[in-house]
Amino acid sequence: MKSSMARLAFGASCVGLAGMAQAQSSVTMYGIVDAGVEYVNHASSDGGAARLVSGGKNTSRWGLRGVEDLGGGLKAVFQLESGINVANGSLDDGPGALFDRRATVGLKSRFGQLTLGRTFTVTYDYMLPFDPMAYAPNYSWATSSNATGGRKDGLFSRSANAVRYDGTFAGFKLGALYGFGNVPGSMKSSSKYDFAVGYGNGPFAAVVTFDRQNGASDSVTPADTTNYIQGIHAGLSYDFGAAKAMAGYRNYRRTFTNASPTLLSDMYWIGGSYDFTPYFTLYGAVYHQNIKGGSDADPTLFSLRGQYALSKRTVLYLSGGYAMAKHDSKVSLSRDLTGAADTQAGVTAGIQHRF
Repeated sequence: MKSSMARLAFGASCVGLAGMAQAQSSVTMYGIVDAGVEYVNHASSDGGAARLVSGGKNTSRWGLRGVEDLGGGLKAVFQLESGINVANGSLDDGPGALFDRRATVGLKSRFGQLTLGRTFTVTYDYMLPFDPMAYAPNYSWATSSNATGGRKDGLFSRSANAVRYDGTFAGFKLGALYGFGNVPGSMKSSSKYDFAVGYGNGPFAAVVTFDRQNGASDSVTPADTTNYIQGIHAGLSYDFGAAKAMAGYRNYRRTFTNASPTLLSDMYWIGGSYDFTPYFTLYGAVYHQNIKGGSDADPTLFSLRGQYALSKRTVLYLSGGYAMAKHDSKVSLSRDLTGAADTQAGVTAGIQHRF
């Protein structure tokens, strides 16, 4: 009888410990499914275009993230994230790029979080809250604009082979990233580094970042003439309650190993949001880029979006944008496409679901 009771008690203890371990560890599947219908004029020399687009408000994606409590305040963390093109069901970042958005593993404690793998940069993540349109493909130029043909003076957004640190201390948050170039015999070639400092106190928030991407100057095939690409960013925001105001700035510099002139530009944006009701919010922003040298296109984008929440996870949105450039330079509302005239207007009606 005593033996049976002991076995029963031992079994109950094992079940309890298993339940405890499960409660302290978790794996979560999450994602965004976003699609809409867009019309833009001056899409080509033949005129405008109507099309179904994936990710008009936010890039469609799915992912897995997990945490395991190791005890003593230390946790193991991981995240895998893949972009999705809802329009055709393909991977958003091209064939074979299964977890091109994020593929990281690391440790987290009260001193911060350290992760390794492919990840978004601290510049990208720390500046995101300061873009009124939240990097929306339709329509935001906070990451980059397109008014200069093949030239894109953009934000350093992702890095492979990266080690990243994030910490929060008394209202300040600190971020740092180093991306290995993985080039034998050279620590500099193709390497990247990125630093960010943010501060929040009540309704006020601010951030400053600095990043640099070194070119593969030792490469022969294909030849890389980039010496380095450098970005400096700053952002400010103030939350009034129903209304929120935001502003951002980017200084971009790209130098070359040959006689090509240095590419320079400054990007400015300002805007905000207003909650008319708990369900309806209006967002607006103006983006302007001062291009120094090159085509001197100096493009400007006016962007507006109305958003209606059907639930906490599903929203309907209607976005409109108008872009213009100087000196007959071609401009596009999209940061990924090239326009066919010095102006372009567009509108997108879409739906987004988060899970």
